Amino acid sequence: MADERNEGMGGGQVAADELRLLIERAERLEEEKKGIADDIKDVMAEAKGRGYDPKAIRQILRIRKQKREEYQEEQSILEVYMQALGML
Repeated sequence: MADERNEGMGGGQVAADELRLLIERAERLEEEKKGIADDIKDVMAEAKGRGYDPKAIRQILRIRKQKREEYQEEQSILEVYMQALGML
């Protein structure tokens, strides 16, 4: 039964070692991701301390990730919906 537990897609102990290494690698990346998220939080706190609006900065970051066409389409749809609701 112990052999069955260690057998994976590659079979035998090698698969268990490979799986452990993949999990450990993912754990290290999760730690790095948390560290980066903390760094971003610090930048936003600094921006707020200097009088900038972190919410607006986050929105700008999101927009800058988009292609120009995607952003324009999103804005057009938003405008149509806002007009329909009498918000413009």
